[in-house]
Amino acid sequence: MIEIEYSPEVAQARAEGAPIVALESTIITHGMPFPQNVETARRVEAEIRAQGAVPATIAVLGGRLHVGLTDAQLDRLGQASDVAKLSRADFAACLARGGDGATTVAATMIAARLAGIEVFATGGIGGVHRGAETSFDISADLHELAKTPVTVVAAGAKAILDLPKTFEVLETLGVPVIAYGQDVLPAFWSATSEMPAPLRMNSAAEIAAAMRMRAAMGLDGGQLVANPIPAEAEIPAEELRPVIEQALAEAEAQGIAAKAVTPFLLGRIFELTEGRSLDANIALVLNNARLGAAIAVELSATRR
Repeated sequence: MIEIEYSPEVAQARAEGAPIVALESTIITHGMPFPQNVETARRVEAEIRAQGAVPATIAVLGGRLHVGLTDAQLDRLGQASDVAKLSRADFAACLARGGDGATTVAATMIAARLAGIEVFATGGIGGVHRGAETSFDISADLHELAKTPVTVVAAGAKAILDLPKTFEVLETLGVPVIAYGQDVLPAFWSATSEMPAPLRMNSAAEIAAAMRMRAAMGLDGGQLVANPIPAEAEIPAEELRPVIEQALAEAEAQGIAAKAVTPFLLGRIFELTEGRSLDANIALVLNNARLGAAIAVELSATRR
């Protein structure tokens, strides 16, 4: 087992058996510009604390796995320019080489499992990229959800993806996809979509109970909780559709591929929406943090 460096706050929470919520770090290094990235990270952490749980932002710094970051470490990460974007394939290599890395959904799930953290709140998961029938570009996040027993709270999959194929793959892999409080799946910046939800749950207690039941049955993998962005913060899907299509066309024309695709598309959509996509992104991450904390509190209560 690798050595993990816990922040003082997370170390105390572990010692006391307090609820903890894992947070990824690619949203800091690759998802938002500075200083909004650090400001948002601090707001998300504060939201989790306000709901009675402890935030644990995860990253690799100098080849060490950090679960929970101090203010100084968060500032350093938010301004760093040469930080690897880590998923399952390159997580171990970054640790072995002594590098710096920000964790994606898949890598954060792995780290959360190593640290004994059961809930992870993020923005949106990766999935099947458009054109995957020829590129085979499918995020490792989907397979991680099928392998690693962590409940992931997200506003669905990122809207730049092929959403129907993404949820079809999750169904094939046996991953429970739970829409929170509605009968259709959210679409990241948009609260609703035309896709019916495979499962609906209306409370953190229900979601926690489902996770406990999966463990009791010996089922592998986690759960995806699709939490819709608050209606007042959403960008309607019909408004976003031409913007996404334009950004995708530009990425293809410029030959952008692999891990560079998502940061490029998010940056271009930010420009085309005159910043509204970033405002929506911040709102949905905060919303997911609130629900993630509530689930962690329920899970913590069942351990006592």
